[in-house]
Amino acid sequence: MTRSLTCSLEWMRHGTGLLLRALHDLGEGDLAAPTGLPGWSRGHLLAHVGFNAAALRRLVSWARTGEPSPMYASAEQRAAEIAEGASWSRDRLRALVRESAEGLAADLADLAGPQWDALVVTAQGRTVPASEIPWMRTREVAVHTVDLDVGITFADLPDDLCEELVTDVVARRAGRPGEPALVLAGTTGRTWSLDGGGAEPAGDPAVEVTGTPAELARWLTGRGAGTLRDRSGGVLPALAAWL
Repeated sequence: MTRSLTCSLEWMRHGTGLLLRALHDLGEGDLAAPTGLPGWSRGHLLAHVGFNAAALRRLVSWARTGEPSPMYASAEQRAAEIAEGASWSRDRLRALVRESAEGLAADLADLAGPQWDALVVTAQGRTVPASEIPWMRTREVAVHTVDLDVGITFADLPDDLCEELVTDVVARRAGRPGEPALVLAGTTGRTWSLDGGGAEPAGDPAVEVTGTPAELARWLTGRGAGTLRDRSGGVLPALAAWL
């Protein structure tokens, strides 16, 4: 990844601000409404985002102290937290999301020098430097604020953040079975390519897609193609899950 720590921290602040404003406008009865994630209500999604900040704080502690501190004790513990949090009142969920986000920001502000290079392990089992934590949080708050379905879309995110989302997703999809070959052109001038993982017969040309960074990020993260079409005007190929 080529993103800077400064950019990641700024994107994290921006995404957190969007999330908190969206949460402020939600009424008690709005929490049971479905989201863009199958099977999850807004309550589930907000609980997930709140507990995610708490989990990332454990990684920050790992980087600061050198003592291993996993994000979650188990997948079961993570699921149980979300299920419990989904039943909470609006005010309790608001407090969870706000206070955990503030705590994570404060913890990150206390990291210094070589602590940013300390290696930690994500919930997916990836070993990454602590400098990756702000970007991990950015993905959560930015994408899941859109998933809340309260009128905020990828177009409300900065272009450079959406471009980094595209870069991130392309890197994760590279070489995976079932992925189509793609050539992506952003209207801001950035381009990306994906060799594909065997979804198309050998020798078939890559699908060429042009769109705004927001449109490309939406499609690649599995949030729908919207009006995006390939260069010939055809329907875009199906994509496997992002994460």
